Amino acid sequence: KSVLCTSYSGQDVSTVLHLVHNLIHEEEEEDEKPSRRMQNVGEQGHMALLGHSLAAYISVLDKERLRRLTTRILSDTTLWLCRLFRYENGSAYFHEDDRDGLVKVCRLVINTRYEEYASEGYVVLSSKQPVIYLSASCRPGLGQHLCSQLGLPLSSLCTVPCNTVFGSQHQMDVALLDKLIKEDLDAKKLPLLLIANAGTPGAGHTDKLGRLKDLCDQYNMWLHVEGVNLATLALGQIPSAVMAATRSDSMTLTPGLWLGLPAVTAVTLYRHEDPALSLAAGLTSSQPVEKLRALPLWLSLQYLGHNGIVQKIQHTAALVIVEDELNSPVVLFKFSQEMSAGTVSLQYLGEQLAQLVPTSGVDVVELEDEGTCIRFSPLLTAAVLGTQHEDVTELVEKLSELVPVMSSTMCLRQDFREEIHRHPAVLRYVEDMSWPGLGAPQTEGMDDSSRKQQLDKINSEILKKLQGLDTDISFSTGPEFGIEKECIFVGMVTEDVDVSELVDTIAALGRDIEESGRLLENMTEVVRKGIQEAELQLQKASEEKLIEEGMLRQLPLVGSVLNWFSPFESSIKGRTFNLAAGTVSLNNHPQLMNGLELSMRFMLWRRYPFPSKLKKKNFILSGPNGLST
Repeated sequence: KSVLCTSYSGQDVSTVLHLVHNLIHEEEEEDEKPSRRMQNVGEQGHMALLGHSLAAYISVLDKERLRRLTTRILSDTTLWLCRLFRYENGSAYFHEDDRDGLVKVCRLVINTRYEEYASEGYVVLSSKQPVIYLSASCRPGLGQHLCSQLGLPLSSLCTVPCNTVFGSQHQMDVALLDKLIKEDLDAKKLPLLLIANAGTPGAGHTDKLGRLKDLCDQYNMWLHVEGVNLATLALGQIPSAVMAATRSDSMTLTPGLWLGLPAVTAVTLYRHEDPALSLAAGLTSSQPVEKLRALPLWLSLQYLGHNGIVQKIQHTAALVIVEDELNSPVVLFKFSQEMSAGTVSLQYLGEQLAQLVPTSGVDVVELEDEGTCIRFSPLLTAAVLGTQHEDVTELVEKLSELVPVMSSTMCLRQDFREEIHRHPAVLRYVEDMSWPGLGAPQTEGMDDSSRKQQLDKINSEILKKLQGLDTDISFSTGPEFGIEKECIFVGMVTEDVDVSELVDTIAALGRDIEESGRLLENMTEVVRKGIQEAELQLQKASEEKLIEEGMLRQLPLVGSVLNWFSPFESSIKGRTFNLAAGTVSLNNHPQLMNGLELSMRFMLWRRYPFPSKLKKKNFILSGPNGLST
């Protein structure tokens, strides 16, 4: 990877922009595929991005002009948002972290309820410990983040369980909340603030906000509401459960997600009459530059207009037709209990749907009661990804294709396991919980290292042959981080697959490959012994030749003259190597030397696969007439 360093002489603008371009697309060049989900940045997105550049230019204006301009931008944006989301007489705080608004609201409530907090600090909290109530279905880590930012102990958090008998299992239990508040009052604690959901992070259900607001008024508590369903406040017809959010003391909006606007801040709308306390809590600022956070959203709202904003949210909400009393625009998928599908299978299904229909925005979530589910939440993703009705139709079609295959695979897993157990001498079943397919058989063998290496080669050969079969079943080496690597991982199968025949095919291939390997080993051993015997006989024949012909005939010049004057007929016969019998025998027929030639070719190939390495090797063989070659 290239290393970014500062040039001593500096670089021109085009060079710097080219460097940024390379840094952005560096990962795309390394990966085979680009990121599946890219934000759909339209003209309204470009307006939001332009706001960041304009904010930098505006910040260099003279102080008086900067103050007037930022005050106008902040007041206009606040007024539009309050009208759009039906939050009358509200103020707005714009923040990058969508949790920061709630942190500032908590500080406002602490300053309000503890009059001496500004002068005495945390000492005043010891007289009555503040308590913050939040639902068990709220986003993970929210309560811990609040305590960390506010300097409160975790004992200041009170998690309210959800309904267990009546209503949604994702809604806060109002009766139990009332009981918990009374217990805290008896313990000399101060109920401070309640965090409710208008669309829980997982299932998208809305708490009973009207009853919760009445309870907060009864105990003089602050009610804060957050959730994706707050986007529907901009529509003409609003469910009564969500409409009650307009009575809350504060609520956090995320218009960037709802409208598909990149790099746009979250907004917390709140009602409070004391501007000094709001300033002390950090909800307002006297610094003009901080007010410029609203500029990207101000530009986008100007561009879209009221009708354009409502149309976008209405299109997103129409992707899910709500037909129950919960009015949840979130759809969750999970297998029935009869299917006994594991987490891996659902994750696999979610990944497949995300790859096949990337603009659908489906993801996998883990819920406390339902477990692993596949979620379709268009209010969170549709504006960003540009989801259309055609994408929803395609998502349903892919679900209709994948679910029967997964169902049949899960139903046939036990049969596959039992069939493998019928071949204990050849196969064994490997239990890999990270594999969603049919199963993972492996060839059986001893545990010693040499035998294990041989089995790894056999498994690899079986996999190659299975992948070459004309079948819709996928065979692979399994997941990247699986517990077993040298296995044959069988993928998803349809209900018409004959599991018994499939396992028999795998076992037969394993036996054939193993027997072929044994034959090759036996042949190698036979050739090796045959060559050794031939070497001994050739050495003996050479000694006999020396005795029979005498020393003079072995001299190069003298031997030629002597053989010309007095030819000598040698009695030494040639040898042939019988590959099948593994024996070396005498032979006077030259045409039968093909057996020895074949044997020697095989042995040379086994020892020296590359012909170039034979240049420095000398081999002496005895021909049929006793001549050395």
